[in-house]
Amino acid sequence: MAFRDATDRLPGGTPRRPPGRKATGWEDRKGLGGAILGVMTKSAVTRRHLPASPFRIPVAPPVENFEVGDRVTHDVYGLGRIIGVEDEVAVLADFGSRQVRIIKPYSKVTKL
Repeated sequence: MAFRDATDRLPGGTPRRPPGRKATGWEDRKGLGGAILGVMTKSAVTRRHLPASPFRIPVAPPVENFEVGDRVTHDVYGLGRIIGVEDEVAVLADFGSRQVRIIKPYSKVTKL
């Protein structure tokens, strides 16, 4: 079959390659792009440190403890004040225009 127009499609709905364009090999393989990207996700498990490694062991930053009345700054919401603490699980902060519940770890919140 020859290339007829832009609406000419292969079985499965994939568009046919225009004449003069080199084949990359990926066009003939259906559905492999998503499978490959699915495999290339970041693992949720931290890797163990090898004793002979020249790199330092990554250290987790200490988690701050907030109390009612503490002044804080948030990367998105700006300056605010802690108005509630939920059993070391979350804090409720008032940033003037809105109140936000922030869950631990508080990576974007800094105590002033």
